Amino acid sequence: MKVKELVQDFEKKKYGFAKEASIQVCEWNRDAIRTNGKEHCYKQDFYGADTTSCHQIAPTTFWCNNACVFCWRPKEYMGSKPPTLPKPKEMIEELIKKRAKLLSGFKGNEKVKLSTFDKALEQRHWAISLSGEPTLYKQLPELISYLKKRKGTETVFLVSNGQNPKMLLKLKETKSLPTQLYISMVAPEEKLYKSITKNKEKNGWKKYLKSLAMLKLLPTRTVIRFTLIKGKNDGEKTLGQLAEVLETVAADFVEIKAYMWIGMSRKRLVEENMPSFAYTKSTTKKLLKLMPSYKLENQKEISRILLFKNKKSKYKTKIIDR
Repeated sequence: MKVKELVQDFEKKKYGFAKEASIQVCEWNRDAIRTNGKEHCYKQDFYGADTTSCHQIAPTTFWCNNACVFCWRPKEYMGSKPPTLPKPKEMIEELIKKRAKLLSGFKGNEKVKLSTFDKALEQRHWAISLSGEPTLYKQLPELISYLKKRKGTETVFLVSNGQNPKMLLKLKETKSLPTQLYISMVAPEEKLYKSITKNKEKNGWKKYLKSLAMLKLLPTRTVIRFTLIKGKNDGEKTLGQLAEVLETVAADFVEIKAYMWIGMSRKRLVEENMPSFAYTKSTTKKLLKLMPSYKLENQKEISRILLFKNKKSKYKTKIIDR
């Protein structure tokens, strides 16, 4: 499928585009607006990142150097070398307009207060995590710097698969690190990692380990997000290895999140691979017993996610109290 056809397909799914960079209004964002802020994403519950005005974006919508079996996106169409993409300011200004257009119907909703709608059009939180691998965007340091300097920005979160340690180093050297950096994790050892991520990079496992090793050296909040896939990465041996890796990496926070059987992943996995919250919680308890450096900090049942905090972290869990 050509990029033009992919853009058209994604636009039908309510994505907005600036060339091939994209933005989407997720269901949590919509719920926050519909309920005038009463309901919100776990990122607000855990860290205080504003849900109502969240702008979830992807500078590299159709490019990723992993092809994870649990990904809800059409990974089969993704390439690992993006073309020249829009410059940061041009990209962001266009995506803001596209998101405003996607939200326009809420203005006439009698249940939505005008003050809520106005707040939704603000840009307090930026989540660079929508689709593709953002560290493939060559101007990522400039993008993050631009977002952090924008009036109204409170938080900028970046989610990476850890396949581009050179870009993480560049973010540090240019003082362009996000408010919070996530590295995704699915396995503690190479064979299982490759079977789940279908990694496309030469020496991909070594690159991933290098990114993990860098986390202690980065002057920003760090998070490991582990996706739990029932029957794939939840065995006793795997959990023991995982605990050892997480203790060594020593990120500020660890999120244990259940795989959700949605989108294109339904063609690669079965519904039984999706853990319930009860299963996720029981697995998390086993893991936590093997991780003396961490404590259970929070949880959100509807999102099937639990949060660990490093006892030695210098950061408050909530960036902003809401």
